[in-house]
Amino acid sequence: MSEIFEICMIVCFGISWPMSVIKSYKARTTKGKSLFFIIMIMIGYVCGIIAKLTADSFKWYVMFFYVLNLTMVSADFVLYFRNRKLDKINGVL
Repeated sequence: MSEIFEICMIVCFGISWPMSVIKSYKARTTKGKSLFFIIMIMIGYVCGIIAKLTADSFKWYVMFFYVLNLTMVSADFVLYFRNRKLDKINGVL
């Protein structure tokens, strides 16, 4: 039963990531983004994945959501550096 609630938590967190990635891609700027926040979220997901891998009972369906969210946050991380480069080119930084 606890896995169901954990999946619900991860899904709720994960709903916002595709929108964030799309917004970052379209905005073409780092304004409103925090690199520290993105890195902390990535570390949190990596820790969650490690916890699942080292648990006594491995549940692949819970791991799927952790990896999916980490992938989306990683895309936002990459876009942050693309947008920072664009900010420098446009004289924003």
